[in-house]
Amino acid sequence: MLNEERIKLMTKMASYEANEGKRNVAIGSYFRGDYISLQVIKSIISATIAFAICFALFVFYDFEVFMSDIYKMDLLSLGKNVLFSYVVFTAGYALLSYLVFTRRYSKAKRSLKMYYNNLKKLAYLYDKEGKK
Repeated sequence: MLNEERIKLMTKMASYEANEGKRNVAIGSYFRGDYISLQVIKSIISATIAFAICFALFVFYDFEVFMSDIYKMDLLSLGKNVLFSYVVFTAGYALLSYLVFTRRYSKAKRSLKMYYNNLKKLAYLYDKEGKK
């Protein structure tokens, strides 16, 4: 005999597994600190590449003027300003990434906890059906 409650639960769990479950299981396989630090390191690398591209575009935008003024400008001051801008940009991006991935990890863990509770409930329903 078909148990309607069990079928609904299995359908709900199959839908979860097919959609967000794959991503949440991948996130849940990490420890909290490991997952967040890995994602922040990836973000810092991405921020470095993005800053380098933006700086190169800034320089190449008016390259002729930049090259004519290079002997007039204080290169040490320019280097300090660029380095300060890089540090601020990267630190802000890393902080934002930390907040986003901390939230994503906790959301995935809560979702996995509900999924595992549903698995326990399903096992209980099977045991209950088998004892009848």
